[in-house]
Amino acid sequence: MKHIELAANAGFCFGVTNAVRRAEEELQKAAEERVPLYCLGQLIHNAAVTDDLQARGLITIGSIDEAPEGSRVFIRAHGEPDRTYEKAAEKRITLIDATCPFVGKIHSLAKEAQAQGRAFAVVGDENHPEVIGILGSTRLSAGAVQTADRAQALALQWKNRPLAIAAQTTVTREKFDTITGIFREQCTDLTVHDTICRATRDRQQGAALLAQNTDCMVVIGDKNSSNSQKLFEICRKYCNASFFIESFDDLDLKSCLKYNNIGVAAGASVPERIIKEVIANMSEVLTNELQNEEMIDMSAYMDEIEKSLKLPGRGEVVTGSVVAVTNDYVVINLGCKKDGMLPVAEVAKEEGQTLTEMFHEGDEVQAKVIKTDDGDGNILLSNRRMQSGENWEEINAFLDNKEVINVTVVKEVKGGVIATYKEVSGFIPMSQLADHYVETAAEYIGKTLPVKVTRVDAKRNKAVFSHKAFLTEEKNKMIAQIWDTLNVGDVVEGKVMRFTDYGAFVDIGGIDGLLHISEISWGKLKHPQEALEIGQTVNVKILSMNVEKGKISLGMKQNSPEPWSVIDEQYAEGQVITGKVVQIKEYGAFVELAPGLDGLVHISEVAHKRVNKISDELTIGQVVNAKILEIDKERKRISLSIKATIDNVEAVEEAAPVEE
Repeated sequence: MKHIELAANAGFCFGVTNAVRRAEEELQKAAEERVPLYCLGQLIHNAAVTDDLQARGLITIGSIDEAPEGSRVFIRAHGEPDRTYEKAAEKRITLIDATCPFVGKIHSLAKEAQAQGRAFAVVGDENHPEVIGILGSTRLSAGAVQTADRAQALALQWKNRPLAIAAQTTVTREKFDTITGIFREQCTDLTVHDTICRATRDRQQGAALLAQNTDCMVVIGDKNSSNSQKLFEICRKYCNASFFIESFDDLDLKSCLKYNNIGVAAGASVPERIIKEVIANMSEVLTNELQNEEMIDMSAYMDEIEKSLKLPGRGEVVTGSVVAVTNDYVVINLGCKKDGMLPVAEVAKEEGQTLTEMFHEGDEVQAKVIKTDDGDGNILLSNRRMQSGENWEEINAFLDNKEVINVTVVKEVKGGVIATYKEVSGFIPMSQLADHYVETAAEYIGKTLPVKVTRVDAKRNKAVFSHKAFLTEEKNKMIAQIWDTLNVGDVVEGKVMRFTDYGAFVDIGGIDGLLHISEISWGKLKHPQEALEIGQTVNVKILSMNVEKGKISLGMKQNSPEPWSVIDEQYAEGQVITGKVVQIKEYGAFVELAPGLDGLVHISEVAHKRVNKISDELTIGQVVNAKILEIDKERKRISLSIKATIDNVEAVEEAAPVEE
């Protein structure tokens, strides 16, 4: 029997739960006040959660420098170095600090060590944001250490100097003990702080214990999550058959089906709904697989033995031979230890017909089991209710033809619901009730749902339906229709759904297309949010389509002329323009006249005086007036002069007559 078990302490830890909750609260406030909310880095290492928050307006930025002055910025559970808080204060930025309390404690330990004149080191990944934040909270950082070799070198360096060492909250116990052991042997003035997060420790212990007692381990987590990766390392140490997945779609079910005892562990950034979805889908697939194997392996001989011993169940359609007929009932041999009793009231007959006219000894009869014991030791049968057998034939036809039928959900049972089609009752697994995760089936009770028949066993009175299969088919039909209506070169209306560093995804009526950052504007952008907003309606042009891969490339800048193609209509030599300084070089500065159209102000054209360093006179983002000296359309170059728009005060003063 296959068995699935979830490790203790799987899923969101306190720090992550708190960060997600506060982010949702702040997004609600931001929406009400109609102001943007920025987040320093990915809130948590889980794409499903961050995509959802991003769709609701959370804007991810790489550093505090990217946040506009006076804006609101969310600090995630990993924490930030001191310089972030200092820069935020300079830019009048409001910080919403959701640093995990356990991480905050390590920041405090680093500051205490600094006050004592102690250097501070961290056992962990030097590139992880948590470690960067910790080491950035002290001026006496000794760096991060992950390997024994690095520990030996660092311990030798600090051998006779005061040093404190702590752990990245997600580091494994084994690694922390090994590395601190090396420092203890070498250093004469050492303070060790065991700062492994309690939730991390419990999660790792739970996963290790389960891995030692299972045949296969499935670890759920984001590929960028440090604690999830460490969890996978621990599981793989005790269980060779360990799999790392982000969602159920990543799981190699064929490999899992080889094992009977399957364990599931999940990182601190994995929402409960994803854990439940993985286990629910695994349970369903494994159960169906087991049932299929049992049906295939059952021999004909064992079937006969089972028939002779096992009584037919209520509602089952049986076939037997008539052994006796009276005006009140028909006795039928069913090939088991009890005879079947078919009373006159349960026979479908024409008016005036008698049982003795309809049935004779030796006749083969089909009937439906009403009761397994009629009180006299017989099985009560019904011929009249055999009409439901026709319904089973319909169900089989629907299965073969892959037709859609409407069923009524009547009650919730363990793992799903019971739904009826005429006289047939079928099972809809919870994972097949919708095309998304369903927590409870209460909202579906009493509803009529279109479904696909996925499995039928009329002898056992079993049918399995799927509403999800219907929804998926309809969605695919809709998507196929959308694809048929689209052509390369079409300009369509779309809605901006989410950002990435390389562009924006735009919904164009049910299909998401990628609007690459280079196709948004004729000018250069550092991030799509400089030109777009989540939820914004835009007109985009279809640049390419790949039906096989389901990918569409979009462009927005194509809706306006390429600036150089219409430059004569807007600009002329001698014209004074207003533009923004976008780039500074040693030889001059580039000024943006319009998106995609930059002109060069040579260092000699910045001012009437001699300029040795451009940055002394101009800054990025500064708005200036400049005169167009030359437009070279062939080389696509524009020469500008700022000094030509400024009066030469020194020359005027020199030319002025001196009063005697």
